[in-house]
Amino acid sequence: MSESARVVAVHVSPQHSFSKPDVTEIELHEGRGVVGDAHYGVTVKHRSRVRRDPSQPNLRQVHLMHAELFDELAAAGHHVEPGQLGENVTTRGVPLLELPVGTRLTIGDAVVTVTGLRNPCQQINDFQDGLMKRLVFTDDDGEVVRLAGVMGIVSRSGSVRPGDAIDVELPAEPHFPLSPV
Repeated sequence: MSESARVVAVHVSPQHSFSKPDVTEIELHEGRGVVGDAHYGVTVKHRSRVRRDPSQPNLRQVHLMHAELFDELAAAGHHVEPGQLGENVTTRGVPLLELPVGTRLTIGDAVVTVTGLRNPCQQINDFQDGLMKRLVFTDDDGEVVRLAGVMGIVSRSGSVRPGDAIDVELPAEPHFPLSPV
């Protein structure tokens, strides 16, 4: 992994708001998520998933998004800042979307295990018209491409701050590609 793999910004919101404000530090709690965030807990907190089955395990404790996406969106005419798409950790230098399920990311003192892709919702178009088609689309091979970051669970508690290095540990083979969680 690149020596420049690092945290750009961290975000938390106690409300189920679309965007999350920047903070100087977040605290990750093993098995629960980002302390003080609306998605904190052992069971699922995403409102539509709670309606379906509130006892589901929370595989979406931490949302990570790559800052390189914001660069691509800017080139397409969309101005998006870290935290505005609801992520908890904005990264740079980590190919998040290429990681297999079970990848362990050591970030600051904490470890996050990647569980899958974020499946973005209509709120993205409410935020900026036309943005959804930049984040979810069908490629030339007919495959659905999702670019809105990855989700993970906290495997070791700790603090995460902007500037923290990110170490990537791939799981044992066989590797399984990410799918929406």
